[in-house]
Amino acid sequence: MDRRPKLMNYSRMKDLLAPHYAQVHDYSYISNELGIIYGDPRIFMLVIGQSQPPFVIDDYRMGVFVSGEVRININLVERRITPGTLVFLGPGTIISPISFNGKIEVYGMGIFADFPMPFAAGQMPSAFNGQVRDFQIKASESDIATARHIIDTIWHVVHQPGYNRQTVSSLVAAMMYHYDGAYRQHIDLMKVSQSREQTIFDRFIYLVNQHATHEHQISFYADRMCLTERYLGTVIRQASGVTAKEWIDRALITRIKVELMHSDKAVARIADDLNFPNPSFFSKYFKRLVGITPGEYRMG
Repeated sequence: MDRRPKLMNYSRMKDLLAPHYAQVHDYSYISNELGIIYGDPRIFMLVIGQSQPPFVIDDYRMGVFVSGEVRININLVERRITPGTLVFLGPGTIISPISFNGKIEVYGMGIFADFPMPFAAGQMPSAFNGQVRDFQIKASESDIATARHIIDTIWHVVHQPGYNRQTVSSLVAAMMYHYDGAYRQHIDLMKVSQSREQTIFDRFIYLVNQHATHEHQISFYADRMCLTERYLGTVIRQASGVTAKEWIDRALITRIKVELMHSDKAVARIADDLNFPNPSFFSKYFKRLVGITPGEYRMG
């Protein structure tokens, strides 16, 4: 089976929905700036369920999960998403669906590259400024209701003739602030309730997702976390059943695959960009973990 990450951007979503327009147009909206999924399970399955190979997004996605259950691998970690969950996926997120159960109902939106972001430089809410790749939060009923109200209002506005783009931009800003507040509250609660081992593991995965493309050694992460390499390695294996080095390799290989399939960079350029000492070492590393050379992978 082809396991190469596909780019799930505006164009790909438009192509997936176009043949089914008559069935889904009452529950979806898509432009080059904004996409909305409005509850109907068919839309979620068209966008997510048909994308069996891993895929990568280059924009922002926010959603409210209302019913059903999804198991999905997001940025190396398997997640189980259930009703009452706020979902955020940021640029660079790599997703691989695993299974779906029940009637899937999601209200959400994608903020595409052409959308006029409603923030001045440096003013983006912290959860959206690149510090966080993704999060999934079991939210309170009031937080879920607020998110739904904002999506409902955006849905209503974009279906008005000649709708006011500034109004939509302001509503998107409100949604982003709402998600940012829910995320920061979630982090504060996690700090109180999590075990030290789980806290270390979560921090490690966060750092790996941020830095694995340039920092390939456990020593970097141990230093950033003020831990010894031995202790960090022991905790990560106990918490996940996987070695720390394997987590780093997984993140790095996934990023290499994306570069090979979604850029026209030469292999030597990719090796340099990802901080490998030379192209030969890069090719041997990739072949050892994937089984074929970077060139063979790119050729499919």
